[in-house]
Amino acid sequence: MSQSHQQPALSQCPGCAEPPAAGDLFCGVCGYDLSAVPGRPGDRPTMAITVPPAASGSEAVRWPAAAETDSSDVPAPVHRPSDLPGTDSGGRPLAEQEKEQVQEPGVAAGQGAPAGPGPEPVGGAEASAVPVRHDDRAVPGGAEHSGDFALAAPDPRTAEHAAAAAAPAAGGKVCVACRSGRVDPDGYCENCGHAQPRERDHMEQELGSVAAVSDRGLRHHRNEDSFAVSSTALPDGSPAVVAIVCDGVSSASRPDEASAAAANAANESLLESLPRGTHPQQAMHEAIVAASEAVNALAQEPAGAMEHDAHRHQNAPACTLVGAVMAGELLIVGWVGDSRVYWVPEDRSRPTARLTEDDSWAAQMVAAGLMNEAEAYADERAHAITGWLGADAYELEPHTAAFKPDRPGLVVVCTDGLWNYAESAEEMAAAVPADAQEHPLRGAQVLVGHALDGGGHDNVTVALLPFAVRPQGAGSACETV
Repeated sequence: MSQSHQQPALSQCPGCAEPPAAGDLFCGVCGYDLSAVPGRPGDRPTMAITVPPAASGSEAVRWPAAAETDSSDVPAPVHRPSDLPGTDSGGRPLAEQEKEQVQEPGVAAGQGAPAGPGPEPVGGAEASAVPVRHDDRAVPGGAEHSGDFALAAPDPRTAEHAAAAAAPAAGGKVCVACRSGRVDPDGYCENCGHAQPRERDHMEQELGSVAAVSDRGLRHHRNEDSFAVSSTALPDGSPAVVAIVCDGVSSASRPDEASAAAANAANESLLESLPRGTHPQQAMHEAIVAASEAVNALAQEPAGAMEHDAHRHQNAPACTLVGAVMAGELLIVGWVGDSRVYWVPEDRSRPTARLTEDDSWAAQMVAAGLMNEAEAYADERAHAITGWLGADAYELEPHTAAFKPDRPGLVVVCTDGLWNYAESAEEMAAAVPADAQEHPLRGAQVLVGHALDGGGHDNVTVALLPFAVRPQGAGSACETV
């Protein structure tokens, strides 16, 4: 009986990876011939990479011992590759290559340095080595000594970006994304193309005791709200504080321009009429009329201005307006549209109040007794406004009201982008921070954040005016026109 050659033990079949039984010549699962598996080759020593093949028969390389530092703490000398015996891949000793590398370009091997006076290199012979140039074809006399081509011209994009990052154009804006490109007049980065935030995306202003904040919100591509805050003096020298808030009608043309024009016109009108001694309520009425005229003027475009944009809306620019004036002991409010004014007393145990009535479909349904307030504002037509500033308004009906608060409090002037998330007077009072009376700007920031946390579906604008009076013990007087 012949004896078969002993195969190496396999942990699994090469064909199906199943473990074979001891002594099997074929896999019991796939039938793979286990005897065809070659035996494991014998191990062979690894060649040391530090010994060149040409010197494999010579003595092993002996590394010189590093010198110790002396008592003066002078560093030990540095060992270069040429200090060690060996050859390169071409068989040349390493020492010869070191001698060739230290020679200056343009000087043949074996020749001395060019004669003539010159400064002594700092650091001795080792510091005399000149860095290798790869563009010596541009150097006279260097072409015959080098086969290198001149370097290509620098990448114009890299050069432009480096210059923009080093020194932006005087008065120009730098991109908020790449921090290197210049922003073109259209609001885009010339480097990365990133659209820059508009100036009106978020605005804040604090003027004495009045402050306002406006934000684009989370859903709109631009901020169509605008505001103006200011202060002046009455003829008797007492101060008068003004806050105007406007909300552009999104379905109209250029609503952002309409709101800005209305806010500026109303503010300028008040600053002109109040110092003359005009009654604050009459001054508010005149300010709303002036704002309406400013918005109407935007609709007066040259003939054919619309021909270049066939998809542009043809309806006139429009916006809403709400304002408040604190003059003497009076609080005057005026409005057209659905922006609102709230009264939040400093003593939160006192009742709060909404001081305006919306020009909207929902308000008309409630006033006519056809729906209660909850039903009306739940309807999809609730925010359809029935009064606005614009050339296509049915009839301008400015609303004004005069109040004489008997206790200190906070006046909240806002667009529907805020009161949609705090509709009732109680909800608005709950959203106003406790220290808003002392820090109106921070209070306005908190209210805008409240709207953004709620979803930020619309532009958000709010102005806060702290009203400080001495308690007189009498009820509030109210006169509405």
